[in-house]
Amino acid sequence: MSMPALFKGRLSIPVIGSPLFIISVPDLVIAQCKAGIVGSFPALNARPAALLDEWLARITEELAAYDRAHPERPSAPFAVNQIVHRSNNRLEQDLALCEKYKVPMMITSLGAREELNQAAHGWGGIVFHDVINQFFAHKAIEKGADGLILVAAGAGGHAGTISPFAFVSETRSWFDGPIALSGAIANGRAIRAARVLGADFAYIGSAFIATKEANAVEGYKDMITRSGADDIVYSNLFTGVHGNYLKPSIVAAGLDPDNLPTSDPSKMSFGTDASGERAKPKAWKEIWGSGQGIGAIKEIVPAAELIARFKKEYDEAIDPPL
Repeated sequence: MSMPALFKGRLSIPVIGSPLFIISVPDLVIAQCKAGIVGSFPALNARPAALLDEWLARITEELAAYDRAHPERPSAPFAVNQIVHRSNNRLEQDLALCEKYKVPMMITSLGAREELNQAAHGWGGIVFHDVINQFFAHKAIEKGADGLILVAAGAGGHAGTISPFAFVSETRSWFDGPIALSGAIANGRAIRAARVLGADFAYIGSAFIATKEANAVEGYKDMITRSGADDIVYSNLFTGVHGNYLKPSIVAAGLDPDNLPTSDPSKMSFGTDASGERAKPKAWKEIWGSGQGIGAIKEIVPAAELIARFKKEYDEAIDPPL
């Protein structure tokens, strides 16, 4: 396995904090990077678009100042997530700002774009692409991505259905570059397990929703700490793409989580509109995404404290005696 020089000597544990829609903001990204894991955020979280310039300036300046004060333990690099689907009319503008600040790592979703990969390489950045199966994994590498994020069964938000055991094994049979594994990872033992399977990084999102720095409402954070794997519902109703969501948030929206329709989700709604039709529930705002690993999250803590717990558990994780 080859590891980009970008990460060497800069990680406390092999973890990438995944970019969480609405939730990942500079406070969380900076805290993650200072604690020694890759922090990331979706470019589209910065609204209006001009706010992205401010966010990138703040993140780069604060992390550079931290590195000057802690040369023996520099911060981890940060990443920006770009939705590369053609419907994202901000992509060109957002990519230009990433070039302006020489963003060290890009995470791309919903389509692999060769020109974006080339642009990132031009300013010295690297690109990881998230995939849910081997077809998309091959396409990403063919188009020049440096690494893969395997979104396996149990991951939060838009997730795949393949077991991490099969997904990593099959990918490693043809790809020796960096791999991050996503799916129900919320403690240090699971991080260690991802490494044993053959991944270079654990890719963790849901656990960070219940942190002080996360831009989530308190009810969402509390629900994370009170829920477990049985409280996760896999449905394509809310966005048209299958994803994992918190059952209590579905119930709160007035829906039956055990009887959600799967066809033509645009006809389902939250409340009523002028015609008397039910209004569509809003994914991420009323319907809250989460992965299956949240049973390990019991309290709302600062991100640095959560990462410290991960590191302790990771360091202590050993094979039990037979």
